[in-house]
Amino acid sequence: MTTTSPPTTPQTPAAPEARGVPGWVGAVDGLVAGLLTVGLGTLLAALLTAVGAAGGQPAPVAAVSGAFIDRTPAWLKDFAISTFGTNDKRALLVGTIVVLALVCAAIGVLARRRLTLALVLFALVGAVGAAAVLSRPGAAPADVVPTLLGVAAGLWFLSHAHTANSVGTPSNPSRRWVVGGLVGGAAAYVGTLVGGGSTAATASREALKAQTLKGTKLTIPAGADLGIEGLTPYIVPNGEFYRIDTAIVVPRLDASEWKLKVTGMVDREVEIDWRTLQSKQLTEALVTLMCVSNEVGGDLTGNAVWTGWPVRELLAMAGPRAGADMVLQTSVDGWTCGTPLAALTDDRNALLAIRMNGEPLPFEHGFPVRLVVPGLYGYVSATKWVTELKVTTFAQDQGYWTPRGWSPLGPVKTSSRIDVPRAGATVKAGTVAVAGVAWAQHRGISKVEVQVDQGPWTPARLAVDASIDTWRQWVLEWDATPGSHDIRVRAYDATGEVQSPYEAAPAPDGATGIHVVNVRVE
Repeated sequence: MTTTSPPTTPQTPAAPEARGVPGWVGAVDGLVAGLLTVGLGTLLAALLTAVGAAGGQPAPVAAVSGAFIDRTPAWLKDFAISTFGTNDKRALLVGTIVVLALVCAAIGVLARRRLTLALVLFALVGAVGAAAVLSRPGAAPADVVPTLLGVAAGLWFLSHAHTANSVGTPSNPSRRWVVGGLVGGAAAYVGTLVGGGSTAATASREALKAQTLKGTKLTIPAGADLGIEGLTPYIVPNGEFYRIDTAIVVPRLDASEWKLKVTGMVDREVEIDWRTLQSKQLTEALVTLMCVSNEVGGDLTGNAVWTGWPVRELLAMAGPRAGADMVLQTSVDGWTCGTPLAALTDDRNALLAIRMNGEPLPFEHGFPVRLVVPGLYGYVSATKWVTELKVTTFAQDQGYWTPRGWSPLGPVKTSSRIDVPRAGATVKAGTVAVAGVAWAQHRGISKVEVQVDQGPWTPARLAVDASIDTWRQWVLEWDATPGSHDIRVRAYDATGEVQSPYEAAPAPDGATGIHVVNVRVE
């Protein structure tokens, strides 16, 4: 008897898998896909911004870093600044790139066996970047296009690499790595150059250098700077001035397009432009600025000559209404701070500053216009790239850092610092100059005392007092004897009140404590 076999049903071939490909090959594929995504996203974001086709938002990596800063608690901000200082934003960018690289490498390894899942995960990473871009202040729908196109390029590369690794004998991947890496790297490089600044912004800043402004010139009295080697100069050069802000990418504005509006609880809303501001009678003022994150003995403070128009005159034009007690300042990048209305309307030199030490404001310090308010920490007063002043109340509005755990009020606390000799220094026995700076902005410094080990507090010699709004240098000629010594300093404000000896962290309203340095005398 003849038997017949039942007909067989044709089987659909399974999707090819790159099972024979080493994990490191998949990891490199993922890294190159990530580089393509970031590079093309950076280039396209810069090009769209340059032609005015988007809202001027940063590239995806910078947007993610900015969104992270917006969600940073006070303790983490303090840690970043104390660890990295003014390089905190650079460290965050590097950290973001490292995390992204690790994620992309892991997705590349996964793609060898489960391509669909890997592509979904890669798209989700891209979605995070797109959401970060759209979360930035002033974002427009077009701002997300560079991220989406960059992600599409990365997805294509992962799919192409998987196919190449799965058909027959896997091809040599080095060619696609070189091509993909060159394209992604070149795009990132060109995008960084294009996005590095507006030609119009640079031109407007250069033009200001040659202009003569109306107003009185300030004369710094002789003796305000003691001229001691190693002592921070009374006037800190622009290039050495500390920078603390939340801007991952420094805004570069064309001054001719700048406008500032006064809104809120006012009799009339007022708007001024760059030309109007320049035509005003400007004031030069000495003001020491300080970041609230400054540790005891820290260097997040600096003194400069600021040129600008008194804010009180602008507010007088608007007419603040009864009951208002705060001005919410807003930057072009969306950052805000709440400043007591009284600090902007009394007789202190609160300025809409356009120059710093005789030069147009550097871009990183707020060009074309920033706020400078004596006596207050920067987080409640010193808005860079300012575009709006809203007269309001502390009960109704909050600045950027207040809901993140910082005090709504930020008066500068009396403090002092030893600059020379430095902590851990070795000096020769004999007369040694112990010198530093002390500050109590808008109150002034009346006395500084130095203590060596457990000896008496000895008055130091003060530099000439140029302004109550600035720090004051001091020096003590110390008869140093061999051995290890602890040197302490404390300051008194103009009312005679001594700085707090109790140690307190910067959060929520500024650090306190006595600065101590240990030196060895031989």
